[in-house]
Amino acid sequence: MADTSDFSDSSRNGADAGAAPSAPAPGVPKKSFARRNWGKLTLLVLLGVPSAGLAIWTAVAMGYTYSSGERAGFVQKMSRKGWVCKTWEGTLYTDIAKGFRSDSFNFSVRNDSVAMLIDSLSGKRVAVRYEQHVGLPTTCLGDTQYFVTGVRAIPE
Repeated sequence: MADTSDFSDSSRNGADAGAAPSAPAPGVPKKSFARRNWGKLTLLVLLGVPSAGLAIWTAVAMGYTYSSGERAGFVQKMSRKGWVCKTWEGTLYTDIAKGFRSDSFNFSVRNDSVAMLIDSLSGKRVAVRYEQHVGLPTTCLGDTQYFVTGVRAIPE
């Protein structure tokens, strides 16, 4: 009878003793992608879904104009404000008669060239064209709902 004490367990199975470990047994299924990367997927869902929702909400709110029109008066102030998102903010004083101020109209300007034109007409009688966007999720786009898209000087 042959002496089998010289053989190790691995050589009985036909594998080399120095070889890399073999694949899992055929009866054990491989873990799914979600089980292997649950932490990354959780982080993606926690950050990605709200960010995508905010982006869609902003795009819809800025794409839909609730009202638009024109207001006339004197530009009292024009300034660039904000900690992170710098926006142009201004105030237009409407008037009933010369020298009598009735109402102030606060507005935001997204375009730098329109803001510079309004600033150059400060103190003069102007008419501003605006669009009102209701339901903006953040003030990063402007402090008001009214966004000025154009301006023209009105002769006195």
